[in-house]
Order: sequence, then C-alpha cells, then structure tokens
Amino acid sequence: MDVSQTENTKNHQITMLSLPQSIQDKLSGLKLGKELIKTSQPHEAMFLVLTCLNLFELLTLSRVCRLLKDAIDDDILLWLDIVVESPLNMRINDDKLLKFTSKAQGRLRSLILMNCVRITDDGLHKIIENNPHLEKLYIPSCTQLTPDGVVRVVKSLTDQSNKLKFLRLENVHNLTEEHLQIFHSCLKINPEEQKPKVYLSYGLFPALSDTNAIDVEVCPKCKDVKLVFECPRETCRSKNKRPLQACKGCLLCIPRCEGCGGCVDVDETGETACLDVVCLDCWLQLPKCNLCNKPYCHRHADNIQWSPPYSSGFVCDTCSAEMEQWLASPC
Repeated sequence: MDVSQTENTKNHQITMLSLPQSIQDKLSGLKLGKELIKTSQPHEAMFLVLTCLNLFELLTLSRVCRLLKDAIDDDILLWLDIVVESPLNMRINDDKLLKFTSKAQGRLRSLILMNCVRITDDGLHKIIENNPHLEKLYIPSCTQLTPDGVVRVVKSLTDQSNKLKFLRLENVHNLTEEHLQIFHSCLKINPEEQKPKVYLSYGLFPALSDTNAIDVEVCPKCKDVKLVFECPRETCRSKNKRPLQACKGCLLCIPRCEGCGGCVDVDETGETACLDVVCLDCWLQLPKCNLCNKPYCHRHADNIQWSPPYSSGFVCDTCSAEMEQWLASPC
C-alpha cells in the first residue's frame, strides 16, 4: 500500500470513529469491504443512510466534513419531519429550533418536541408562521409552553391551511376543558369518535402510534385534562357503561398494572424492584431477584443483570449495591 492509500485509510478511520455508534452500525451492515477506504471523500453509502438517521445523528454527521454538511443541509427531504428527543431535548432552544425548521423551507410536515423544556410560546409561534402546512404537532412535557400559547399556535395553523390533523399535549400544564373544546373546534373533532386508550398499548408504544387526533381528554374522576385510559379487562369494560362504577381515568385516579394495563387496588399489587405497580397475576409470572424476591416490570426489564450460566436468576440493582457496600465495609 503506497503513502496516499495509507493516508486515505487513516482519514477514513478517523471519519468512522467520529460518527455515533448507531451510524457506524448502519454502515457496517452494508458490507462494503475495501470499497469504503479507496478515497478520503465520504463513500456514497454514507449518503444513502441519511434518511435513516435521527436529528442528533444528522447533526453529528454534518460535522465530519464539508461535503456531508452541504449534503445534509441542502436535502430538504431530511427536514420535513423533525423529531427532537434525547439528548437534544434538554439543550435545544427557540433559536436553534428555528434554524433547523428553516431548512424545510416552509414545507415542514411534522414537528415532534419530546420534553423540550426550553421552547417557549413565542419561539413555537415563529416556527408555525413560517410553516403553515404542519400536519402533526407533538409537544409532550414542553413545560415552558402555556395553554394560551398553544391555543394561539393551533388557531394560527388551522386558520392558514387547516392541515393540522394530530396534536399531542401530554403534560402541558394547566390545560382546562375550555382549552380542549377550542382544540376540538379547530381540528373539527367529535370527542365521541375518539378511540379509547389502553395503558398497556400506550406504554409499549410511544405517543407517535396513537391514532387519535388529540391525546388528552377530561378525566371523569378528577376533571383534569390528562391522558385517560380504560381497563382492558372484560369484567371492567361493562362498568364503563355506568360512569359511577367505571374504572376509566388518569393514572393518578386509577393506578394501572405495568404488565397488563388493568386497574389495581392497593392490596392487590406485588412489590417490584423498580417500584412500579404490578398486579398479583403479572407479579407471579415475572422472574424474581435471588435475594429480595422482587421482580422488574416489563418496562424495566433491561435493568436485569442475569447471573452467570452456571447459576440461575438475577440480582436487582438495590441488592447488588447493598452487597457491594457490605463487601467494602471493614470487618
């Protein structure tokens, strides 16, 4: 291998190492072999994976070289559906979001802001003014947004193009039934046609998969505007026809099992290592910690550190920490 080839190989290795692991995995799956290191310029395959990357990965890749940056900035298709999630959600502000959305050149179709705590009413309204054809607006847990600010944004969208079809407002504080009625009117929604939500399916799949136009409704128990779930159990479905006995409500009013999504009473739950609510039927089916006999629910199953092959079961994080502390203490 001559000097130029060696230099190209080094450049490629530096480029690859500067990419997030998720991007490296996508490229390695293409099985390009030595073709990837024949030139110091990015391989064509790197342009093919752009549509598969999230916002954080796109921004990281754009810092690798000028050619990739220009390709990402100039491809309008990459910016029509913007999803801001971890780790960007805690850092992005109005100015940065306005810069990203401007790359859609007024054709933004969906804006999904997951827990973006620095986005304000004025910042969101500026973006909406520049992108009147927005079809999806998801702003769950964007704590600086106010109900009146969201109403102004929704009215602006529906007055300009009337293309807004989906609105997600989970954990937008101080929403009232009056605000909800305005949203229903703007989106031309009949609340009676909204499909009931079951906590099990909502917990396993993100809010993106919810087919209802609006995710929140008035809780029949506390009258607050929140996510409201119905019980999947057949014995409880008949109760929903009788409002006084119905087990339909928000999670604060009616605790639900993380395993099956059914309603549970305080004396019908099993203790878990993750402190989540699990009914006794689901508790019996979950693997337990070898020391405290507490399971993890399905949502926290990734926390399980299984014992070596020659033994069975696992030790939960709490017991593991207590063991380490005991071993480290002087005799």
